[in-house]
Amino acid sequence: MPPAIPDHPTRDAGFGVYLHWPFCAAKCPYCDFNSHVRHAGVDEARFLAAFRAEIAHVAAEIPGREVSSIFLGGGTPSLMRPETVAGLLDAVAAHWTVAPGAEVTLEANPSSVEAGRFLGYREAGVNRVSLGVQALDDASLKTLGRLHNAEEAFTAIRIAQTTFTRTSFDLIYARPGQTPEAWRTELREAIARAAEHLSLYQLTIEPGTPFYGLAAAGKLTTPDEETGRALYDVTQEVCAAAGLPAYEISNHARPGAEARHNLLYWRYGEYAGIGPGAHGRLVTENGRLGTVTERGPEAWLDRVEAGGHGIAETEALDRDAQADEFLVMGLRLTEGIDPARYAALKGKALDAGRIEALARDGLIVRRPDGHIAATPAGAPVLNALVAELAR
Repeated sequence: MPPAIPDHPTRDAGFGVYLHWPFCAAKCPYCDFNSHVRHAGVDEARFLAAFRAEIAHVAAEIPGREVSSIFLGGGTPSLMRPETVAGLLDAVAAHWTVAPGAEVTLEANPSSVEAGRFLGYREAGVNRVSLGVQALDDASLKTLGRLHNAEEAFTAIRIAQTTFTRTSFDLIYARPGQTPEAWRTELREAIARAAEHLSLYQLTIEPGTPFYGLAAAGKLTTPDEETGRALYDVTQEVCAAAGLPAYEISNHARPGAEARHNLLYWRYGEYAGIGPGAHGRLVTENGRLGTVTERGPEAWLDRVEAGGHGIAETEALDRDAQADEFLVMGLRLTEGIDPARYAALKGKALDAGRIEALARDGLIVRRPDGHIAATPAGAPVLNALVAELAR
């Protein structure tokens, strides 16, 4: 008889499955994600077998869950054959119950979009696609190292919207030389095409990336802090006026079109991380655990084939760690956090005096439902808010 699902303060936030496909056609110069180029090709059948084994292993540890969302991320999952995607989704359904109407998202790059392939993904069970568009003009796309041009991006958006129930695409702003007015124009065009959801990320220069080396050598200059803040403000203003308000710092949607899988993360739900370099948060008989799998694709594959899974690290999260993660994730959301849930995780309530001081400074607000949320002035300094509340 399987062990009973333990009670936990985050149980009602849902359970999701993240499947990481780590391969890309090219590595973008700003990207520090766990993505890899394999010019000799990828043995999809072998990797699929390993994914199935790891799913079975994790399901044996946490049986009885109902899956509310599945996310195929990367890397570039749209490089997979539809048959491989179908195999991954079938494996999830073989070990857990998939809720009726569960959100099943696949990330795709416009350069790998084909109408026939998208139909295959839909038939496999994908009902939402997130496109990595990143910019709407060819010059910016070239600077960002993207393999597609603007027209290919527009075509991909049209194909996605006629194939899937729900769609989204990403853009990067605060690009070299970008002005607030240019971004305002680009953003309005994006909204006209997006329909329901946009993910809008400010370009950050990450250590270990080619952009980091260029910036250090003075060959790449991004907007200064003041311009970056102006670009952020334009983002909030334009999207809100168009009916796509922020529901999270970098994500905007029409009401009801929010990304359910990402909401699960931000609400501190439970999720299995499957595939090379995937992170998970699982509630077991021993409490809430953090898991990380082997990062290198081939090393992960070897580990799974030898031992049935690729999990390289498992960490028991104590009360402080869980409460801190809950704050960091939940305060990204416009809806904020439930203080009672924080108290259940931490074992003590948030300090009322600090809450009142931050509220007087206009950085947080107590919502009518009792949630504590960052204000528009507080969102850009979120790390400082979390540090103050967690003291």
